[in-house]
Parts: sequence; C-alpha cells; structure tokens
Amino acid sequence: MSLEYAIEYPCEMRRLYGEQTLRALGRAGSLVSQIVNMTLKNDRPPSEESVRFTTELSKELELSERVAEYCRTRCPAHIEQNFDYESDDDEFGCEDEGSNPPQEAPRGETIGCLGRIRYPIEARFERFLADRALLLSDTLPQEQWPNLFLILVDPESPFDGEVTKELRRVTTPEGLRFFEMRTPISLARKTAKLTTDNLFDLLAGFAASDNGASGYQRELPVMALSDYAEFLEAILINDLTPSERARLHNQGSTYAQFLRFTKAVRLAESLGVRLLMD
Repeated sequence: MSLEYAIEYPCEMRRLYGEQTLRALGRAGSLVSQIVNMTLKNDRPPSEESVRFTTELSKELELSERVAEYCRTRCPAHIEQNFDYESDDDEFGCEDEGSNPPQEAPRGETIGCLGRIRYPIEARFERFLADRALLLSDTLPQEQWPNLFLILVDPESPFDGEVTKELRRVTTPEGLRFFEMRTPISLARKTAKLTTDNLFDLLAGFAASDNGASGYQRELPVMALSDYAEFLEAILINDLTPSERARLHNQGSTYAQFLRFTKAVRLAESLGVRLLMD
C-alpha cells in the first residue's frame, strides 16, 4: 500500500503511453526494486516466487527502462535529476560527530516524475513530525508561520483530521496498516487543538479538480504548491544539520519518502503544473 503521486508534466512519454500506463510501469519497477533490496539485505539467493514474479513483469520492466532513459536525459520533471536540497559539499558528508551516510539510501523511481510514500507511516517519523511542528510554533512568532500552519490552527480549517482518523482504524485482511501508531500525537500550547491527524490530512491535499479523470483522486493545485513547499521545508528540512538528516534516514524510510515528496512539490511549482496524488 502506498500514496502515489505524479508531476503532471506533458512530456512525450505521457503522450505516447498515457498516465495509467506510466503509473503501472512505475509500480512494477518499485515492486521489483523492493524484491532486489530484500534479497541483498538478507544476503541470500532470491526465492523461486520472487524469480517468477520478476519474470512475469519482464515486458513491463523492458518498457519501463526505455521510458526511464527518456526521463533521465530529456525530462525537466525528473525529480532526482532536477532538484536536490543537499549540496555537493554537505550531503551526509560533514565533519559533525555522529554524521554517517544512510545505510539504505532510497532508490529513485524508474519513472522520474512519479513517486510513492509507502504505508505504514512509521511511528518514529510521526513523532518527528509532531516535535518539529511544536518547535516551529514555539520558536517563531505566529505572523512568521507558514501559511498552511496558520490554516491548520484556524477554527474553520478544512483539515479536521477525520480522514486520517478513519485510516488509522483500517487493518487489511493481510494485517497491513496505514499508520504504525493507532492513536495520533496531540500537540500543545499554541497548537493544543491539533494532532498529527490534522497534519496528515493537510499532507493528503485536495480532491482532484478533474474528478479523477487523470486516474488520481487527489491533487495539490498549482496555486497551493508554494504554500505546501514552504510548509514541508519548514517541517522537514530547515535548520537540520547534515548529521541530523543522516540520522533520520538511518531510522527508517518514511522520512526519505516525504523528503522526495517535498522535492516533487517544489519542482511542480517551478514547472507550473499540478502534483497528482492517490
């Protein structure tokens, strides 16, 4: 299970194959990547089931690689190729004590304008999110808060946390969950009426303006991208040292996935296109 997103850039690959095919290719590449990573992590040959599954996807993977070549060399919507918050000098490479490279750096998506945030959302990341929101509210005067944070604390905020609250209750027949934590974290002081449910409702964006014609049911519209980028950067990036970022990467995968999502938001803003979500 994952939240999938796409920068809606009108490239040649979208014209040739359409959104649904690109999305299916990206999903196939992601599944095979997970199989490869698990095989390497366990340091043993892939299982017969894994080999069979990968073989069944061979045609999709072949087409995916052809599309990926275009993405890497010609598309301005490729997230890793065209946007990075880390400079060459400090990407997990500072001399701070305790700063080490991530043990499992996130693999890029095969289709460079696509991405996903995998469930369940890790408890460590949710605690980090709550701590950073509290730090922001405690250290900045309210007039300097990101616009979206001001909307969150407004009594009429549309991000009431109800959607996330429902997701927390879901456990699939296979035992999968959307969130590791069964209850949200309550904030305090100036943000005492908020919980992390409100934060995740905000990050889920808005109902798609085309009623899902693209295949995605949610979106960040162009007019909202700047505010979302500002909010995400304030929570996930600003004032964190390279050693702190390295520690967050090492603690789990959710932080890296939300960091890539933040890059996608900022890149979509620069291109003047929607970020689609589902």
